Amino acid sequence: MTVDSQIAGFLEKYTPEIRSQLRDARERLRGYFPHGFELVFDNYNALVFAISPTERPKDAFISVAGYPRWATLFFLHGAALDDPHGLLEGTGKQVRSIRLKRAEDMNSKGTAELIHQAAKPHETSLRASPLLSTVICTVVVKQRPRRPQG
Repeated sequence: MTVDSQIAGFLEKYTPEIRSQLRDARERLRGYFPHGFELVFDNYNALVFAISPTERPKDAFISVAGYPRWATLFFLHGAALDDPHGLLEGTGKQVRSIRLKRAEDMNSKGTAELIHQAAKPHETSLRASPLLSTVICTVVVKQRPRRPQG
């Protein structure tokens, strides 16, 4: 099975609306990063597409995750970002996020600024990485429903 067919199967679990939003958000995120690794995690809670300069999950710094009713853009070191537009949600010590109302939100001025800011510490290692390639890291058999319940 190819990586593309695996990802298509992961996405098929979602409603058409969320599947489309998540697919579009993923493509927009990939558009920011011509080099590096897209790490895919079909986890218990969500389907996650993360960007990393290496194949190691701990080096990922940004991701898009799909939930039954929405997609979320995560900044894995978001607490350290300057957020002049007040877009980031969360109060933890490290991670911040933006719940995407539409995939186009990925390219809004404020979101694009945050993405570039999050990528800045990784610029050199990303440039040294090969062209963006996708790696399936995790596929969990037991998962929460990918479609809204009730």
